[in-house]
Amino acid sequence: MTPRRGDNLDTVWDRPAHTKAKHDILVKYLQAWFAIMGGSSWVSKAGVLDGFAGPGVYSEGEPGSPVLVLNALLDHAHFGRWDGTEFIFLFNEQDPERYASLDAVIADLANDPSRPLPKNIKIHPANRNFSELGEELLNGVTNGLIPLFAFVDPFGYKDCSMDLIRRLLQYDKGELFIYFDFNSVNRFATAGNVDDRFEELFGCDDFKNAPASGEERRIFLHDLYESQLRKVCSFAHVRSFAMVNEKGRIGNYLFFCTRDLQAFDRMKAAMWSLDRSGEYRFEDRLADQEVLFDPELDTRPLQDELALHFAGRTVSIDEVVNYVIADTPYYSGQVRRSTLKPMQADGRISSPNQVRRGTYPAGTLITFP
Repeated sequence: MTPRRGDNLDTVWDRPAHTKAKHDILVKYLQAWFAIMGGSSWVSKAGVLDGFAGPGVYSEGEPGSPVLVLNALLDHAHFGRWDGTEFIFLFNEQDPERYASLDAVIADLANDPSRPLPKNIKIHPANRNFSELGEELLNGVTNGLIPLFAFVDPFGYKDCSMDLIRRLLQYDKGELFIYFDFNSVNRFATAGNVDDRFEELFGCDDFKNAPASGEERRIFLHDLYESQLRKVCSFAHVRSFAMVNEKGRIGNYLFFCTRDLQAFDRMKAAMWSLDRSGEYRFEDRLADQEVLFDPELDTRPLQDELALHFAGRTVSIDEVVNYVIADTPYYSGQVRRSTLKPMQADGRISSPNQVRRGTYPAGTLITFP
């Protein structure tokens, strides 16, 4: 069967503001992920899968996700230290015309005489339906799965079944950054005309129980998808990021999924770098507006949460930080100086073994009255 497009765009199209935002998050996180993989003695191979890679370039010459991902590794300050790790990149594009563009873009990068491609980087372009590609990858596994970061960014809601995601990323070191087409799901979840597609997408038929409209419907569908990623795919940590369209409505979500707490922390930090309000959202209509002042970090909600959660206990700084990463919207870099220090100044916490007031190195115990 000849691959077909799932959209009405040209072979190469204009890059929307929210696409740049998505790529900014992707690159910032992968810079940290590559460092973890390359710096780990137990990792001999690590893979990146871009399941819907597109043409590799946008209409004004902006690089697509495959180029950005490769450059995130090649330009990393510590890449020269990672000779012992083989990095495998699989860039897949179903549409034949876009695949031809992608193949040419990758070839130009790989054959650039000013920057020869190191031997520990392997690039594999593919022209497949994503589901078929996923099955081929699983059937080809002979020596176990390797650490894999999967970027799954389709047009629409087809071809991304929950079951395939589960099997592709069943290894403990598998991570997922996936697009969720909320606009379409919101329109058709209770229409009854695409139930088979949505059953594959969600891995259940509970979407049929969504409220009729409004905020309750949005929350229900968002939370159902998140719950399925946790339950079906066994991801311990899931965080979404909303993309708001020009009309001020949420068009889609990006879900990051991992089983590793430190990886979760790094992705949350990457998302905060794009939305310093901590609301985990990006608005297209505000993309070109000049921001005179960044919103000031407000940790008062976190201070109250910690005081309530740990009330009457003395706990280690590690326990506090891990709780913040796993169970609050904040990340580790916002705990000590921005949260605990003002709490101590206000008399809301104390420490029986603190060497210097206002500092919380490893081993510090914190008492919450």
